[in-house]
Amino acid sequence: MSDATAPGDEARTPPQVPRAAQRSPRRGMCAAVLSLESIALALTTPVMVTLSDVPLGTALAVGLGLALVCILLAGALRAEWAYGVGYVVQAGALALGLVVPAMFFLGAVFAALWTAADLLGRKIERERAAAWAAYEARGGDGA
Repeated sequence: MSDATAPGDEARTPPQVPRAAQRSPRRGMCAAVLSLESIALALTTPVMVTLSDVPLGTALAVGLGLALVCILLAGALRAEWAYGVGYVVQAGALALGLVVPAMFFLGAVFAALWTAADLLGRKIERERAAAWAAYEARGGDGA
């Protein structure tokens, strides 16, 4: 008796998903939008103080507060609830346009970017999951 198994008798092991394929494109794109948005929101602080005569404390709380929320939220995107909070942040950025009129435009741009990143990321994840399921259904050999 030999310890060797005949070809095709060995148990099939599931294919290892490459590490790059495990990364969430949705999370990456949304985190990038939030990171860039945090810069824009932080820069509204001096604009609020100088051009809109908002008290310094209020401007710091609103501008830097929203910027900090963006940074923290970018790190929390592993949880599904964080994407909903991201839409609330977009509404806050748009509402900042009441004080700094340019934020109506910038808020709309970032809201569009956020929505596109979220929806496109979901689509990519769905298609990737379907492709891996099809790959595994074929036995993982690419045939």
